[in-house]
Amino acid sequence: MFRRINEDIDAVMERDPAVKSRLEVYFLYPSFKAIRAYRRAHWWFKRGHFFIARWISQNALRRTGIEIHPGAKIGKKLFIDHGSGVVIGETTEIGDNCTLYQGVTLGGTGKDVGKRHPTLGNNVMVGSGAKVLGPFKVGDNSKIAANAVVLNEVPPNSTAVGIPASVVVRDGIKVEKVEIDLDQIHIPDPIKEQIDELKSELKRLSKIIEEKDT
Repeated sequence: MFRRINEDIDAVMERDPAVKSRLEVYFLYPSFKAIRAYRRAHWWFKRGHFFIARWISQNALRRTGIEIHPGAKIGKKLFIDHGSGVVIGETTEIGDNCTLYQGVTLGGTGKDVGKRHPTLGNNVMVGSGAKVLGPFKVGDNSKIAANAVVLNEVPPNSTAVGIPASVVVRDGIKVEKVEIDLDQIHIPDPIKEQIDELKSELKRLSKIIEEKDT
């Protein structure tokens, strides 16, 4: 238990430049409190004490604004930055060293039974406001842009952006005509780029028509 607590504190210390001390994380960080409550609730959930597990998780939700179902499976060193509005569904699986920003939903579509929620591999980052919906996998070392809506599998070492999300970088190679260094601010919009391409083509065709008329 103490080893896991230290690992969760380490995750915050490594990834949050604003943190000043381990005591600050332990006593003041709502995301750390939510993860700690999840680990207690998950212990009860695995032993069939579902009411106790949900009581712990709902109490943590009221205190932190972060909802983690006790049935979810979460690896070591998860970091939830800020955390308000984060929702993690019952059959979600999260690997090691993952990062979630505020407003993230790891949820279902309402169309699946059994495994209904996504699986995140190791070292996955999900940007603020992103929604990952359905029983598919986001591969190791992948990034989901802020406000993206992911409805299909994301391969390892990839970056997905947009609504619905599409992969724009895979294994360091651009898939779309965009270059992205995901930093929560400079995020490309593939839909806007398609509109810009259509405008450019329309302008080209209009010029050809004008030349013929003259």
